[in-house]
Amino acid sequence: MKNIVVLTGAGMSAESGINTFRDANGLWEGHDIMEVASPIGWNNNPELVLDFYNKRRSQLLDVKPNKAHLSLVELEQSYNVTIITQNVDDLHERAGSSNIIHLHGELLKVRSQFDEKLVLDWKTDLNIGDFCEHNSQLRPHIVWFGEDVPMMEKAINITEKAEILIIIGTSMQVYPAAGLVQYVSHQTPIHFIDPKPAIHPREHLNILAEKATVGVPKVVSELMSF
Repeated sequence: MKNIVVLTGAGMSAESGINTFRDANGLWEGHDIMEVASPIGWNNNPELVLDFYNKRRSQLLDVKPNKAHLSLVELEQSYNVTIITQNVDDLHERAGSSNIIHLHGELLKVRSQFDEKLVLDWKTDLNIGDFCEHNSQLRPHIVWFGEDVPMMEKAINITEKAEILIIIGTSMQVYPAAGLVQYVSHQTPIHFIDPKPAIHPREHLNILAEKATVGVPKVVSELMSF
């Protein structure tokens, strides 16, 4: 079976009710991004950071995968599919997709400050005083600004093997994730789905200026017809 790599961004989950990462003013839910998504913000005000992610976690548990998430699952009948997502939600997993790489971490997990490889599933509020087995404060399992993206090398290796690339709901402006498109061959077919596609036309590029719930089923139907 051919290898399909799917890159997903905030637009993939927006129609499920997950707010996009930031608005035009560089804010996220009314907060300066650096206050809630950086090591400096965490060190300055961990209570604010924990409260912010507790609210995001609670919101996530109230939403469901949308038609776009569910459509991608169908591709696994005929293709080897890997989803590389910038999203920290678990909607791809809940929809039924098998192979997901989370570049920016996972909202329903936390990790130890003592050992970053000590990661725990976590669906309730995380509070000051919630410690790991090493008596170290737990923090959100999120890749913040200024931190390394530990899954990037794996994502690059997967993308290099892509025979078809699908990009959904991302501005392709956030690096290093946006750089992944450079690792596919110029002969690799690319399907780009976004209401405001920010990508330069090129050969073998199919641009669908549509929301994910409209564009993804169209692309999946086309690929399943081969």
